[in-house]
Amino acid sequence: MTTIDDVAKSAGVSKSTVSNVFSQKRPISKEISERVLEAARELNYKPNYWARSLANKETRIIGLNMEDEKVKFGQFRMTLLNGVLEECYIRGYRLLVNMLPKHFTNRLENWSSDPVDGEILLDPMVRDPRIEERVAGGIPIVVIGRPPESHESTVSYVSNDNVGAGRQVTEYLIGLGHRNILFLNAPEHRTVSHERFDGYRKALETAELPVDAKLVVYKDERSGSSEEYGYITAKRLLSARPSITAIITDTDKVARGVYQAAEELGLVIPRDLSVFAFSLETTYGAELQPLVSSMLLNGELLGSEAAKMLLDQCAAKTPIIKRVIIPWELIHRESCGPVKVVQ
Repeated sequence: MTTIDDVAKSAGVSKSTVSNVFSQKRPISKEISERVLEAARELNYKPNYWARSLANKETRIIGLNMEDEKVKFGQFRMTLLNGVLEECYIRGYRLLVNMLPKHFTNRLENWSSDPVDGEILLDPMVRDPRIEERVAGGIPIVVIGRPPESHESTVSYVSNDNVGAGRQVTEYLIGLGHRNILFLNAPEHRTVSHERFDGYRKALETAELPVDAKLVVYKDERSGSSEEYGYITAKRLLSARPSITAIITDTDKVARGVYQAAEELGLVIPRDLSVFAFSLETTYGAELQPLVSSMLLNGELLGSEAAKMLLDQCAAKTPIIKRVIIPWELIHRESCGPVKVVQ
């Protein structure tokens, strides 16, 4: 069996040089690297990955932990994943994606102890046992989204300004003349739902409009899909309160359900009802007619920045507390319009 000593002898370099070529821990000239790799190919040498990991006490793997309704990635998740993968490629790391069904995320026994040097956590919760577990275990982490208040000063995170986004969307609809705006929010245990509600509330208060608690609904994850949530909730409230002229939804999945409810109730979008989706998770955003207005959340940049922060922590072997806010952009499409004037 070919060993690292055989490769070093064939390439005319030291054993440590061969090790550095494969680990990329220290810069090696292109000429020497090519000589070592050529010797390795000729001798059919492959480094023992796990032996090297044990020796270096690192796997050169980072994890990405998220929850979702289905295994298939949506548009936003795909762009975010691309950002993480690009940075992993540049830094010579592999990525382990761990996506659990939503009903497993509050059960620690369903989280395996993965062979990773650090982890990126998505979908932070108001009380997040994932963060508690990793901080207690000394595992480097970066959160995408704002972590719970108890850990806001102890972990690194990358996020959008969700309070500002919630406020701008609501101000945009108020500017179009809407006064009764239904908000179909994310699940209440998610930190993002509280941030967006804060923005929604601030916009209404600034405009001296009442904040009606019955017009803010949080998705119950124990029942149905996002589309069903949008359909059932919108149909019930639009039937009971015809004064509602605009609906803000968490995602385009929820918006699709709202579109179906509006059609069954004989409401035309945007003539009778304006609809806005914070994020485009699927291709629904392009399929919905009229096209749904939304936020451009810059998922790829969120992923890239989170990976950079995590890999910097792994390299430093010490916690580095850093916070990065990624800009977003309101995308005006055809689903929002001025309030219909009743003759």
